[in-house]
Amino acid sequence: TLRYDEQTRTEGRRERTELVAATTDAVEWYHQRLLHASDAGPARSYLRNRGLDGDTVRKFRLGWAPDGWDGLARALSGHGRALEKAGLVFVNRRGRTQDFFRSRVLFPIFDAQGDPVSFGGRVLPGAEGPKYRNTAETPLYHKSRVLYGLNWAKSSIVAADRVIICEGYTDVIGFASCGIDQAVATCGTALTADHVTLLRKFARRFVLAFDPDTAGQAAADRVYTWERTHDIDVSVVDLPGGTDPADAARRDPDALRAAVEGARPFLAYRVARVLDAGDFVSAEGRARVAERALAVIAEHPNELVRDPYVMEVADRCRLDPDRLRQRLARGGFASVGNSDPSGHDDDPFDDAPRPRRVRRPSGVETEALRLAVHRGSELSDLVDATLFDDPLHRDAFIALESSDHDVHVAAERLDPDAAGLLAAVAVEPGDAEPLDVATRLVAEAGRRVLRDLERRARGSDDPLAYSPSITWLKLQLEELEIDPKSILVESSELVRWLSEQDPGRA
Repeated sequence: TLRYDEQTRTEGRRERTELVAATTDAVEWYHQRLLHASDAGPARSYLRNRGLDGDTVRKFRLGWAPDGWDGLARALSGHGRALEKAGLVFVNRRGRTQDFFRSRVLFPIFDAQGDPVSFGGRVLPGAEGPKYRNTAETPLYHKSRVLYGLNWAKSSIVAADRVIICEGYTDVIGFASCGIDQAVATCGTALTADHVTLLRKFARRFVLAFDPDTAGQAAADRVYTWERTHDIDVSVVDLPGGTDPADAARRDPDALRAAVEGARPFLAYRVARVLDAGDFVSAEGRARVAERALAVIAEHPNELVRDPYVMEVADRCRLDPDRLRQRLARGGFASVGNSDPSGHDDDPFDDAPRPRRVRRPSGVETEALRLAVHRGSELSDLVDATLFDDPLHRDAFIALESSDHDVHVAAERLDPDAAGLLAAVAVEPGDAEPLDVATRLVAEAGRRVLRDLERRARGSDDPLAYSPSITWLKLQLEELEIDPKSILVESSELVRWLSEQDPGRA
């Protein structure tokens, strides 16, 4: 029996207030670091080179996370555990509170009401680590329901009855610099039904400003379903020169503004992508183009919409339109994914509750997560979350660590995919020994880092610069096979070094 009483609501409001307060102070602390700290000089130069001046930095409250272990944690220690619950810090395996972001330009993310809920962190060019790192899901932040920039853009969106949806924080800022104030961005995730429901409160015209490949790969069935069920019109911007909006805004703002005004209906854009990539020299080539174009047209549910595009294909391919109509009526087209001529199959509209498209996790990662569920901190004393290669496993492990290994509390902090994974391992006790699992997990992470070091050495002008690290790592991995206890229990040097390399995101 589920009961939801006034006490529960009061506790939820109190927790939200505490997390918003902690995140608000973090936004200000990081922002002041970017504006005034000497170590933020390279970050300021990077932003200036990207066309972001001081006024833009202040408007969007951009920040800088210094290269220190616990600068934020110490500065905002008065917030206590709220910092951890908000995803701003975590407790590492040595029991030390550590900042989640280090050496990154930070883009604070606000909800539609203007409360800060999370951050996106961008590494400086040439630095180690993944290009972007985002706050994990927290009680305050659910990425499938938050859109970057909506807090600033919502009034303009309502006035124009138009929302422009892009992929990056700098894309939103780029649109704003051109006087286009209706742009929002997804926060490292696909556009979801929750996003569409939220945006429909403000506008019915949705304009997609993804890069050309991504826009061409959009899942047509979802778009047409959303158009029908939410009474929206979806169109696509043909970005000038195939650039992203941020670059287009800097290089040719007039062309970007014209492209937005000239956005084409979703189906028109996708058919044009097929036709523009086609080979019309031979009869066989024209037939192949027509087949691919018909496959795209067939996805639209309205026959009255489909027929003008059939006529267009007939004209371009020099074929009889009645023959094409007959072919369209028979159906049975071979699956062409999203019918994008590039051949990719990424789906920026994937809101179905299924695993993310990531590298297949190894068995030892699942075994490690199972141990973390059933044997508490035994494994945590030996390994670090960054050793996990699969994002789902890594997120689940972090959530367990931050919730005192309470599966139910951890699951509430995770998105559906990671929560489902956690639920699956929770019913399978397993009998592996922590040291054995830790050894295998560390060995896999070490081999990933070793391959990466060797790859970078081969492409470097000074490959010998990598030699000491490669030699040391090889020796450590050999010692790990011979005497794992001395490497993992008596000394944490290898695990600490690997954690600093961030192999889980390499």
